[in-house]
Amino acid sequence: MPGYWIIFILFALISAAVSWRLRSKFNQYSQVGLQNGLSGAEIAQRMLQENGIHDVRVLSVEGMLTDHYNPQDKTVNLSADVYYGRSVAAAAVAAHECGHAVQHATAYGPLKFRSAMVPFLTISSQYMQWIILIGIFLINTTILPLALGVALFAITTLFSFITLPVEFDASRRALAWIDTRGVVNRQEHEYAKDALWWAAMTYVVAALGSLATLLYYVSILMGSRRNN
Repeated sequence: MPGYWIIFILFALISAAVSWRLRSKFNQYSQVGLQNGLSGAEIAQRMLQENGIHDVRVLSVEGMLTDHYNPQDKTVNLSADVYYGRSVAAAAVAAHECGHAVQHATAYGPLKFRSAMVPFLTISSQYMQWIILIGIFLINTTILPLALGVALFAITTLFSFITLPVEFDASRRALAWIDTRGVVNRQEHEYAKDALWWAAMTYVVAALGSLATLLYYVSILMGSRRNN
């Protein structure tokens, strides 16, 4: 199915371009110092405290753009450039991850649903591709393995799309807080908004790529059913 391969290549190129653009934006805004001089760690601590969250720790972790919120142990994990940085990029990322902590504290529905899916996906992801591969090899004998693999992949795709409102809402909360609390001025706010928008686009591309792959597997499954 040459049409699907063109789509796969297209999504791979788009994903690479968006990832490059995100890193470029992060590097650009990392050079723009905050007027108030606060570090990412200080911003994170302040945002948590002002939202009445006192049981979440702010930690420094290795790597670049490895920032994340862990609802299991209630930690906001910031890369060194964000944790110690006093830039627009550091402010945007730190506030975004704290946005997830606020979601957790307020029982934000999509985050609860997403978190509930994680244990199942952690296990299924170890076997899903093998099941799909076996299903393709056995497609002329039985469609059951491939059907199971497609069902598992469909849940993975659903997870990708559930992630979108979670990420966009965290950015919305972050931008609203840093703006109303005077953490950034008007120009810095626009820079922070731009950085978070490109970060969100990586999730959008991933979700659409997952959907395209799912449709490809579904087409194989439906084609085998018609042939049988």
